[in-house]
Amino acid sequence: MKRILLIVGGGIAAYKAAELIRLLKKRGHAVRCVLTEAGHHFVTPMTLAALSEDKVYTTLWDLKDEAEMGHIQLSREADLIVVAPATADLLARMAAGLANDLATTLLLATDKPVLAAPAMNVRMWGHVATQRNVVQLRADGVTVMTPDEGAMACGEFGPGRLPEPEAIAAAVEDALAPAVLRLAGRHMLVTAGPTHEPIDPVRYIANRSSGRQGFAIAGALAALGARVTLVAGPVTLATPPGVDRVDVETARQMADAVAAALPADAAIMVAAVADWHVVAASQKMKKGDGTPTFALAENPDILATVAQGPGRPRLVVGFAAETERVVEHALAKRARKQADWIVANDVSGDVMGGDTNTVHLVTAAGVESWDRLAKQVVADRLAQRIADALLGTP
Repeated sequence: MKRILLIVGGGIAAYKAAELIRLLKKRGHAVRCVLTEAGHHFVTPMTLAALSEDKVYTTLWDLKDEAEMGHIQLSREADLIVVAPATADLLARMAAGLANDLATTLLLATDKPVLAAPAMNVRMWGHVATQRNVVQLRADGVTVMTPDEGAMACGEFGPGRLPEPEAIAAAVEDALAPAVLRLAGRHMLVTAGPTHEPIDPVRYIANRSSGRQGFAIAGALAALGARVTLVAGPVTLATPPGVDRVDVETARQMADAVAAALPADAAIMVAAVADWHVVAASQKMKKGDGTPTFALAENPDILATVAQGPGRPRLVVGFAAETERVVEHALAKRARKQADWIVANDVSGDVMGGDTNTVHLVTAAGVESWDRLAKQVVADRLAQRIADALLGTP
């Protein structure tokens, strides 16, 4: 028997919490409920208490419960915390790390896995803020289900419906199951982010890479049990759990760090490495000195060096950020660099620095185009494909 703490958010789909409790109890789990203030408008504590056969918690300000540090105990006694329905507001507060009611306080205090089942209007689900929050939560280790698509109570149609209770119950079982560490014992080398090539002590050549895709891939590989070395350019991202991070600034520093991290079973070169560098001035250049001219020198080709060098990883994956003829350029890059795979994307829009990505996976077998997906979903899918390739799974 596992102990499930169910947080019921405020939304019309809250009525489905009753069926979810029944299904979880039928599977032999103990269920304890936390009902948010907004959730009171859609379902009663008495209903949840009767079905769960346990007390329902509703407020952070219960003197008896909080005298015993109730929110800490609630979060620590559970094997899994389930948020269903997870409204747009609740997801936003979770992503921001707020603790302004019982639900968000115990979520911030927990060290247990969290599963969120979103439910909201289609436009709210598709809003860039919600998608950004989902990306952040997934990066933080929260399992965020994909909502169902269909007719909504507001009369609109599209993605945003709460997944059916049977689907949530199945996701609960998956979350409680021991992790399948497909890449245990394997070493993955990942590069991510931009490089900064100094011009003088205060200026540099760079690009707009945020590092999010590479960091997501490093985290996804670590979640599969791999030992991951992440060589990161200058970014302000948290290190994914289980990842060894090496921070660098320039392309030459990144090349040295990559060489030091080898050997590896696979190298995933996601970083947007600057192609050129200049001889940096020792002092800040002044406008009054006239318009400067720079002699550009090529930076090391890290992908080609890894793919063509001694001790080559079994699988070498490069990334190609293009603004035109994306697949054509990716095919040429794969042949030129001698990489096994190239993951190509069109960066002429809002990909660099954004939360979603549309990629084309170029391999010896051909080109596979993926729909526009959250970068974490791209990372999870690519990590599984890497595991398949290394383990010989068809």
